[in-house]
Amino acid sequence: MNMGEAAKRYAVVTGANKGIGYGICKKLASNGIVVVLTARNEKRGLEAVERLKEFGLSELVVFHQLDVTDPYSVTSLAHFIKTRFGKLDILVNNAGVPGGIVNAENYLRRKRGELLDWNLIVYQNYELAKGCVETDFFGVERVTEALLPLLHLSTSPRIVNVSGQIGVLKHIPNEWARGVFSDIENLTKEKVGEVLREFLKDYKEGSLESKNWPLVVSGATMAKAGANAYTRMLAKKFPHFRINCICPGSVKTDINHNQGLLSIDEGVESPVKLALLSHDGPSGLFFSMDEVIPF
Repeated sequence: MNMGEAAKRYAVVTGANKGIGYGICKKLASNGIVVVLTARNEKRGLEAVERLKEFGLSELVVFHQLDVTDPYSVTSLAHFIKTRFGKLDILVNNAGVPGGIVNAENYLRRKRGELLDWNLIVYQNYELAKGCVETDFFGVERVTEALLPLLHLSTSPRIVNVSGQIGVLKHIPNEWARGVFSDIENLTKEKVGEVLREFLKDYKEGSLESKNWPLVVSGATMAKAGANAYTRMLAKKFPHFRINCICPGSVKTDINHNQGLLSIDEGVESPVKLALLSHDGPSGLFFSMDEVIPF
């Protein structure tokens, strides 16, 4: 590896064929970083890379298929990065599923102040919640653990976990779960996984309410809270990394039927800023756009 190669920086962005993930790839590549754009669907991922050619970024963006719920797919990505680049500098865990189906009409009614009941705005069931936990927590954990050895080879490793304010601890009435997620001194990824498996078991048995779990967008609330706790745990474990989670704000994406307040370009500013943090930048924090908020 010559000096030019060594100075190059490499990033992986998950769930990047559209929306915020795509915008982050575009912005990172515009900063001269070599970006691996990943997506579950190969055709859509390759189309996304083609679109980036229009911005003159084709030399800096490569596609690799990735299903964060599939261990084989994750191992394949890690092998690709190791053999192609030899290290990784930036990991942006963006892949996520909504955990519920948004009713566009009712969403607009809520924006107009005519409707307050979230259960009429977002339909949820056990299967949707399970899919959300599998992707938004276990997927983040699986990808991160697989790529940590390559991040350790970087002189300035960065991890950005795209989250949401829905995952703040005050939204979890279950005291045991809140306690586990708050105890960063003793937290392990196994403990986070245990809480989420218990949540899914209770959901399946129909005891969300009696066991004090969140009742609205339950899967997303628990998955994001788990990912946030995992972020803090990693930041404590690896003090030379810069590891943060971010709620990018209300961005116009497919998940909210493009009813957000920010454009994609505006929405990616904050995650990209965290991906490009300096050595003395913050770590182990939860950002809502540019503002630090409590977990």
